[in-house]
Amino acid sequence: MPFKKYDKILVINSGSSSLKFMLFSMATETMLAKGLVERIGTPNANLVYQRDGEAKSCQGIAAENHGKALAMACKMLADPDRGVLKSLKDVNAIGHRVVHGAEEFSDSVVITEDVKSSIKKCADLAPLHNPANLDGIVACETVFPNVPNVVVFDTAFHQTMPKHAFMYAIPQKYYDEYRIRKYGFHGTSHKFVTQAAADYLKKPVEELNLITCHLGNGSSIAAIKGGKVLDTTMGLTPLPGMIMGTRCGDIDPAIIFFLARKGMTIDEIDNVLNKESGLMGINGIGSGDMRDTVNAAEQGKSSADNAINMFGHRAALYIGGYYTLLGGADAIIFTGGIGENSAPARKSIVSRLEALGCKLDEAKNKAVFGVTGVISTDTSKTPAIVIPTNEELMIARETFRLLSATLKK
Repeated sequence: MPFKKYDKILVINSGSSSLKFMLFSMATETMLAKGLVERIGTPNANLVYQRDGEAKSCQGIAAENHGKALAMACKMLADPDRGVLKSLKDVNAIGHRVVHGAEEFSDSVVITEDVKSSIKKCADLAPLHNPANLDGIVACETVFPNVPNVVVFDTAFHQTMPKHAFMYAIPQKYYDEYRIRKYGFHGTSHKFVTQAAADYLKKPVEELNLITCHLGNGSSIAAIKGGKVLDTTMGLTPLPGMIMGTRCGDIDPAIIFFLARKGMTIDEIDNVLNKESGLMGINGIGSGDMRDTVNAAEQGKSSADNAINMFGHRAALYIGGYYTLLGGADAIIFTGGIGENSAPARKSIVSRLEALGCKLDEAKNKAVFGVTGVISTDTSKTPAIVIPTNEELMIARETFRLLSATLKK
């Protein structure tokens, strides 16, 4: 009954000027079609669309707001020639990604007016994301007036962190008044690979200790104890922790004061730390892409080689710390664009983990590209495993889980 009622689930990820969409059939967890509307609100709005197993198509469209963008995406999904739906009435439910749920949400929820108000309330913690996410929700409610909507928060999976892990050592009043604490991000990805690792290792997730490494343009690492987050590297915002594509990760906070006293404004410093730092700031080639960094290092550029070593050093520092907090780990999981595809970046990390009983197998590491596979030696006490993430499928699963539960009540 649940599969019949909630088989076709549309997943929406709405950004400030973009709208990503993906349609699933939950009977088989098959992606039927996906696409992206970009440059919303400009004369150059563009729709990229792809049915499963087919080539992408691209066309210019008129999309002055998210509602118009969604309407164009839906028109393509139901197109007689290129679509995958006979009618938009075939969409049974919609799942949304929302970046920040603060402490209000420790799980996914069915959208109500109160939920929308809370998302808006959390906007001061994610001013670039939550308002855009809310725009996507409102657009779906307009286009699909009788279809249930579910929201999945990037922060929700991390809400199991104990207070001693999520609090900052600043005066208590800033937590009480402004909710300043560690929240963590990439929770949907960390949750997906945690469940996938349990399946791969053939152990109940409640019995597993894992260190999950979501490595991409944005990167975060999490310590997972019995399926629940014990700690994670990102904080109040996605800026701290790992060295990322353009974000600095952990730095001495007094650097901000130092730069301010040199005459830089808060906005200028914000831009430097979020958009001009990370790999881009240190590899000497002006790109935040790990692929470009690796290519430059292989061509002998010392600053790019140093950037890869800094990346590996920082990751190993966190993995080692989390290994200690967990009392050991059943596996170290690599996912995300870098984690799934960059053998040199993985080598830089795993080559520093032999003290944890994790030793790199060079041949296996080079052979694993975008697929699930072990990259450590057979004798490693703690295996390193690559598991591709699928955040959209996780959102569809969460949507299906919540709505199916309502049928049983």
